[in-house]
Amino acid sequence: MHSTVIVGAGPAGLTAAYELTRRGLSCEIFEADGVVGGISRTEEREGWRFDIGGHRFFTKVPRVERFWDEVLGEEDFLLRPRMSRIYYNGRFFDYPLKASNALKNLGLVESLRCVGSYAWTRIRPPADQSTFEGWVAARFGWRLYGIFFKTYTEKVWGVPATEIQADWAAQRIKNLSLGKAIINALLPNRNQKEITSLIEEFRYPKLGPGMMWEACAAKIGEQGVPLHLSTRVEHIRRDSGTLVVTVRSSDGTREIRCHDLISSMPMNALIQALGPGVPGIVIEAAAKLKYRDFLTVALVVPERFSFPDNWIYIHSPEVRLGRVQNYGSWSPFLVQEGRTCLGLEYFVNEGDDLWERSDEDLVRFGTAELEKLGLVTPGAAQQGYVVRMPKAYPVYDADYADSVETIRKYLDAEWPEIHPVGRNGMHRYNNQDHSMLTAMLAAENIAEGAGHDIWEVNVESEYHEERRVSGSGTGRAAPVFASSGR
Repeated sequence: MHSTVIVGAGPAGLTAAYELTRRGLSCEIFEADGVVGGISRTEEREGWRFDIGGHRFFTKVPRVERFWDEVLGEEDFLLRPRMSRIYYNGRFFDYPLKASNALKNLGLVESLRCVGSYAWTRIRPPADQSTFEGWVAARFGWRLYGIFFKTYTEKVWGVPATEIQADWAAQRIKNLSLGKAIINALLPNRNQKEITSLIEEFRYPKLGPGMMWEACAAKIGEQGVPLHLSTRVEHIRRDSGTLVVTVRSSDGTREIRCHDLISSMPMNALIQALGPGVPGIVIEAAAKLKYRDFLTVALVVPERFSFPDNWIYIHSPEVRLGRVQNYGSWSPFLVQEGRTCLGLEYFVNEGDDLWERSDEDLVRFGTAELEKLGLVTPGAAQQGYVVRMPKAYPVYDADYADSVETIRKYLDAEWPEIHPVGRNGMHRYNNQDHSMLTAMLAAENIAEGAGHDIWEVNVESEYHEERRVSGSGTGRAAPVFASSGR
């Protein structure tokens, strides 16, 4: 019997196995997918490599940095420049927004309209500023809100901006207003104490983030840790003081006994696996948890259609495309000589019209959208691939906080040997390093009885990729949706 079963071989699950093994404890890993890495994996098709969503290796957690250095050698990391822009109406806008750049690109007439709209909101502010729409419009005016905030936000989360609470805007937009932005643009030596900047460069495994997790899986395998891919956890029960975990693979089902279970599986799936003895209020809470799914259409194009950005945000409302990555800007080892690969990112719900289209249709659809935007010329796309990623983003709707708290209290009281970790395991919008840290602390709780509260991870005052100049930072949470009243 292994002391711990680990569900999931993403960053959290593999980190947990690495840390337990370091402490001399045995464990066994079960992963429902056919590859390791979770959303941090790297897909490979015919020599092209795709990062799913973009993963910058930057952290404020020293032990996570040390972990990365233990798993990969210095020669396997590249130091890459950080650059992202917004594409709207055929022009590129700096991100984060800079007033001088934004107003110049919008042109004199539209700029005057935007400034006038902002002035009007000073006189007649939106009545309801509890929503994303009202909060942003009050600080930038209705016209800039419509151009730079409304369309992209609704693409990502799939609901009207009026259903997203202001909490997220306050965290992500860094307490900025158009007035402050204009003052800082015109008088750059004033009010600098309020400015924070994003990191300018980051480390990146030369073969993509999956290189990290493939190497980690190999290292724990050398220590004798069994890792089972394409194997799903179906049921968890308690018998004679131990947990009994039922797993299913192509070879059928089997049972594994263990003392502890570290779970990075979706929280609602964990509750389903605990069986009919779960109280109705907990089952109801799990059923309310929602996810946003993700798909990438990767198009191979001549190198002349490359761009320096890691990704470009697409704010143009006439297309469904949300973001475009240039994999060659992440690492030259992801692409091939004379060509690059552009990753067209769509935020979807599993089962909707885009999700259900064939790969061939999606390649045609994505190609047409990229041509419509003018980012490539007709006929430039030479080949394409599609990658689907279910449950990529936990949705923070009006019910999520109460639902997570209900499940958390139930697990603490009735299943103390189960340790939720990671983004989906905790239904928390963690970055890779935060997911890793939850696993590290869970391993210490199991091995040493450390008593860490892993729910405190990522409850911080600064945005993950923000570098403070002075003044206060900002949190990093997904948006909270307001009640729709339906």
